[in-house]
Amino acid sequence: MPEIVVAAQSRTTIGKNANRRLRAQGMIPGVLYGEKKEATQLAVSPKEIGAILKSASGENTLFDLDLGGSKRKVILKEYQVEPIKGRLLHADFYEVALDKELHIKVHIELSGTAVGVKRDGGIIDFVTRELEVACLPTDIPDKIVVDVTELEMNRHIRVHDLKISDKVRVLTDADLVIVHVVAPRAEEEVAAAAAPAEGAAAEPEVIKAKGKAEDGEEAAAGDKKPAEKAEKKEKK
Repeated sequence: MPEIVVAAQSRTTIGKNANRRLRAQGMIPGVLYGEKKEATQLAVSPKEIGAILKSASGENTLFDLDLGGSKRKVILKEYQVEPIKGRLLHADFYEVALDKELHIKVHIELSGTAVGVKRDGGIIDFVTRELEVACLPTDIPDKIVVDVTELEMNRHIRVHDLKISDKVRVLTDADLVIVHVVAPRAEEEVAAAAAPAEGAAAEPEVIKAKGKAEDGEEAAAGDKKPAEKAEKKEKK
């Protein structure tokens, strides 16, 4: 895989007005930090960060951040997305040491058509969609592929059933169910139970975004719309 280098610029001004001006110039604010290292305020191109997020390894991509000619090995730790048009608003980068383990979450992808679906008319219930693992930065898997071809009705695959590289240590509970095949009626009952009661207010759509609000203002734990808060702050 070719080495990825993202150019970054140091910035000294922070706050919503400074960030608005920065975005008007085609850049977004960001922060670079690492273990026992002071945080550095910087600016990067949202197009370059967007390309990384769309790559096979996504937010777990290991790349170089070029800050004034000094390259730092980093991963994209957190990011914010504008809720309406999906534009990137902010990005945080974590500087890694290539000889030290990282704790990171990796997405799971299902492969094949389960025999319990094809032969018995069951439905796939994809329960756990990511695993927490520990590994060196250079050994981060793009994704974990789970083959469900032999999965029969009312059978399941657990974490301990997965075949994962010896270079990757799984931190997620070994007994956790990844996927199983259930009867259609059971699936419908689960969906009905999860649906809001008649007349109850519907839950707002969750906006996909990670992490902290701008310049150290952390989003409230469990807040489903941190990016929307960022938008409201910009409008003030």
